[in-house]
Amino acid sequence: MNKGEVLRRLREMGDEGYRHRMKNFGIKTTRAHGVAVWKIRDLAKSIGSNHKLAEELWNEKLHEARTLATLIADPKQMSRAAMDRWVKSIESWDICDAACGNLFDKTPYAYEKARKWVKQEREFTRRAGFVLMANLAVHDKRAAVKDFRPFFNLIKQNCDDDRNFVKKAATWALRQIGKRSATLCREAIAVGEELLACDSTVCQWVARDALRELRSDKVQQRLFGK
Repeated sequence: MNKGEVLRRLREMGDEGYRHRMKNFGIKTTRAHGVAVWKIRDLAKSIGSNHKLAEELWNEKLHEARTLATLIADPKQMSRAAMDRWVKSIESWDICDAACGNLFDKTPYAYEKARKWVKQEREFTRRAGFVLMANLAVHDKRAAVKDFRPFFNLIKQNCDDDRNFVKKAATWALRQIGKRSATLCREAIAVGEELLACDSTVCQWVARDALRELRSDKVQQRLFGK
């Protein structure tokens, strides 16, 4: 299937009602047909891995084409430069999360980019840094505790950002890292307590949101048996 055929399929699957609902979730729909994610996933399965096509689709700047690109791109073929180029052009939180959770966290440069992007001022680049941390905590089963510890300082240093899509990603990162193991849970709770004691209302919000889940009966029972 070539780019033209894919774009035609996406156009045919478009639903104006779904497109309107996307707007209600804060998703930019200026260049979108309104195709449900599950339909895009089904299309991705029929295409399979195709990195060249993924690059072509990403460059189209069409919402659904970019979502599809994150599903069919080959993480091993993503270069550092390509990752930076993609993330700099993201303009919607859901594309950011799809790129991080479907593709970026599986590349050899995921930890490096999380550390780099979270320091950037651009809204969706910083969000991508936090979202990458969260996804690595869930998906990278071979990682050790020491791989996640550097993220704690980065969260503390960069979570004082009152933009909604950034602060929500910051607490997501802290929660997911803390839920990975008992050791990381203790350390994440300590970070949350430190943020709660600072003067920033944004950092306090991030802390309260994370601590609410990390101290919940469900998480404590799973990690500590209590």
